[in-house]
Amino acid sequence: MHFDRLKRREFITLLSGAAALPLAARAQQPAMPVVGLLRTTTAASFAPIVVELRKGLGEEGFVEGHNVALEQRWADNQLDRLPGLAVELVRRKAAVVVVNTPAVVAAARTADPTVPLVFVTGDDPVKMGFVSGLNRPEGNLTGVTFFGGSVLGAKRLELLHELVPKVSIVAILLDPDLAGSGFEIGMPKIETAARDLGLQIVVVKPASEHDLDAAFARIVTTGAGAALFGGGPVLHSASAMEIGCDRCLRS
Repeated sequence: MHFDRLKRREFITLLSGAAALPLAARAQQPAMPVVGLLRTTTAASFAPIVVELRKGLGEEGFVEGHNVALEQRWADNQLDRLPGLAVELVRRKAAVVVVNTPAVVAAARTADPTVPLVFVTGDDPVKMGFVSGLNRPEGNLTGVTFFGGSVLGAKRLELLHELVPKVSIVAILLDPDLAGSGFEIGMPKIETAARDLGLQIVVVKPASEHDLDAAFARIVTTGAGAALFGGGPVLHSASAMEIGCDRCLRS
């Protein structure tokens, strides 16, 4: 996702507002506006996001180290680290924080319920509880969505079937820490599509990266010939890709 597709107006308003604060209030603010980035994943896995973030800010006149500071916090797929990382960004007086999953939103809201948040998600932000409506997101949240989970899950299964029509069993990997996420919300539609296509679904939920090898071993033993990945830090990790490819090659 290119950052220049985010709602820049919110960023510009927030950053400009920080610069226009009265002197007494500005005395408590950082030397320059701070944009926070808080994610569940590792930094290496999503380095292109940071590149696009800097590019988008630069196109709007905000250059890191010159008139804006960029504070990055990565949970390295350990969700229990999120509350502490969110508090760090609040202490840095972030003017706005870019977030992704419900766990990150919850951590940021707990750290400071007033800090402006810009979310980037592949699911329905209304069903995820981010906002009550898409046309006018209220409160301190705004952002973009791809509707990749709840809406497009069934379509992904159909495309997968077209690519490998001889496969009769498909595994679906879900992150148990993201219960109620868009992909899981879309499971009824996925199951309906599977029945229409004559496919059997096997749901696997690795709890951590340590469980990935066993999860893919189970997929192989079930006879699944293809897999769909839901969201979540565990399934977005490089380990998931490496172990999955290794298992597929060996089988």
